[in-house]
Amino acid sequence: MLNSSNQQGRMKKVKITVKRIARYDDLIAEYENEIVHTCSLTGGEVFVSLGGEKPPLLCDSAWDSMEQFVKELAAGGGNFFDGWMKNPHSAMISCNDGFRPVSFLIEAID
Repeated sequence: MLNSSNQQGRMKKVKITVKRIARYDDLIAEYENEIVHTCSLTGGEVFVSLGGEKPPLLCDSAWDSMEQFVKELAAGGGNFFDGWMKNPHSAMISCNDGFRPVSFLIEAID
């Protein structure tokens, strides 16, 4: 899946944009215990990964879902799954919260 190709050794910045936030109230009502704090991200929110590292304030669950893609893009790679994305230096990734999934566009920016 991942194919690093950064020949310069310089890590790229990777922009992480919250594109969509879903909420499945029927699943929450049926399966989830009540919790005090849920996701606090907002649509359009932007984070920047430097050196393939987790940006401050990005939740751990979201990072777990996208880390390998961010690191690959930071290293100059891309073209995931042989042409999945129109921009080969990007990926659309969702966090692993089955009740409130958040979709992120991640893209190399320099």
